[in-house]
Amino acid sequence: MTERGFGDEIQFPKFQVPRAPRGLVRGVITAVAVLIVLASSFYTVDPEEIGVVLRLGRFTRTSSPGLHARIPFVERVIKVPVQRQLKEEFGFRTIRAGVRSQYSERDYGAESNMLTGDLNAAVVEWVVQYRIVDPYKFLFRVRNVRETLRAMSEAVMRKAVGDRTVNEVLTVGRQEVADLVEQDLQALCDQYETGIKVDQVVLQDVNPPDPVKPSFNEVNQAQQEREKLINEAQSEYNRVIPRARGEAMQTISEAEGYALERLNVARGDSSRFVAIYDAYRRAPEVTRTRIYLETMDEVLPKVRQKIVVDSDVRGILPLLNLDATNRGGDSK
Repeated sequence: MTERGFGDEIQFPKFQVPRAPRGLVRGVITAVAVLIVLASSFYTVDPEEIGVVLRLGRFTRTSSPGLHARIPFVERVIKVPVQRQLKEEFGFRTIRAGVRSQYSERDYGAESNMLTGDLNAAVVEWVVQYRIVDPYKFLFRVRNVRETLRAMSEAVMRKAVGDRTVNEVLTVGRQEVADLVEQDLQALCDQYETGIKVDQVVLQDVNPPDPVKPSFNEVNQAQQEREKLINEAQSEYNRVIPRARGEAMQTISEAEGYALERLNVARGDSSRFVAIYDAYRRAPEVTRTRIYLETMDEVLPKVRQKIVVDSDVRGILPLLNLDATNRGGDSK
């Protein structure tokens, strides 16, 4: 056995790698190229999308949902979700929506901190829901439509909040602010030809800033207490004043009725006296006799003892039983 030194060369056996036929390689390359061309020649548009076809970067046509063909490597398709409702959130971000939604913990105060018309601060969080109605305008009329929409939304919201007091923004004016922002934002979208239709603007949360919340709550409690006292006073007023007015009207009506009654009685007596006087003037003796008889008719029933004598009788003492009267007291 021969010993080898450190510098001796080692001879390895040579293996010959078989080469593929040139025709097979060309066939595989051609097949792959054909598959790539065929795959690039067709595209599918989902039911909620519209395909915008660009030929060498220039708009040529739009494609409805379904399977379509295109010129490979020359035409490019941008799919725009025209049937999907999109949204932009301001003052917060939703990480995952669901029964228990998760929100980002980042501070978005630069978007939500606003100044009201009475120089008070408010934190306004809102959502803009919109749809793409014109894919061509959405892609080519405005550069970076999403950022433009967010900037317009902030400008319109700050204008609406700045025209109102903090109480209006926090309470009764919330829906009015949302409706006004929706109208003004849609007007701006139409003016800039963004191809966007604003569906709804929703005020998610409107609160005073955290440092002033305790003071703001105290002011609200004081205002509520004031309103409570005003309502109680108004209730007492409504209970007492109408009753007093009714009693006053009743007293006035009774006085007017009494005055009318006395006036009518006086007029009746006066008319009766005048009628009697006229009758007396026409027949004095008859009237005198009638008055006498009427007077006797009123007086005689009240007399306990009646004595009827002849007008020619001169002495009437024998007819009076004075002794019986004195003994028995009053006699019928």
